[in-house]
Amino acid sequence: MEGFISLFRSYNIPGAFLVNIELTLWAALFSTILGLILVMMRISPVSSLRKVSAGYVELFKNMPLTIIMVFMVLGAFAQLKLSFSDNFQTNFFWLAVTGLSLYTAAFVAESLRSGINTVPKGQAEAARAMGLNFMQSATLIIMPQAIRGSVAPLGNTLIALLKNSTVAAAASVATETSSLMSEMIEFRPDVIIQIFLIFAMGYVILILPIGILTTYLSNKLAVRR
Repeated sequence: MEGFISLFRSYNIPGAFLVNIELTLWAALFSTILGLILVMMRISPVSSLRKVSAGYVELFKNMPLTIIMVFMVLGAFAQLKLSFSDNFQTNFFWLAVTGLSLYTAAFVAESLRSGINTVPKGQAEAARAMGLNFMQSATLIIMPQAIRGSVAPLGNTLIALLKNSTVAAAASVATETSSLMSEMIEFRPDVIIQIFLIFAMGYVILILPIGILTTYLSNKLAVRR
């Protein structure tokens, strides 16, 4: 126990986890908005919008997140001069959020599309028969049912996003868990087992409630046919 106590006294471990939680929440918000736009484009009657959405999803699904994070620093920040704040740490935080959002949006769109596939085609046909246009039928009839049917995959995407937030170290976010863990291993190799246990259990504590909640909501909100 002395090793655990000394680590918590020397390092701000709760603060590091808080940074990852903040990264996850902001990226979840922006990726959900972008994912909704992408899935609407994917089911749009306009072929060019469908192709753009499909291209975006395939590109980001198959691109390593680390490359995106490095691009946000070396490309967007260093070359394109993209900046959110004069404060370096704040700026790198939002660059990491941007990278996570762009990457996760592709998986959000695919999760929502899987929910759309559970909606019977007759629903859209009935909406057209009632005189509703595409946006009306999508927002009032299809998407509400699709969201209910995609709670489980969206929960898995959120869990993956929380774990992916550790890649923010590649975007120079120096206060999150993976950066702190590297620092702790470098300076306190004598308690390396305790270090691994702290971060492993920390993520288990964060991830388990998400899995339990999404499983409950998936069963509760499932459309009974």
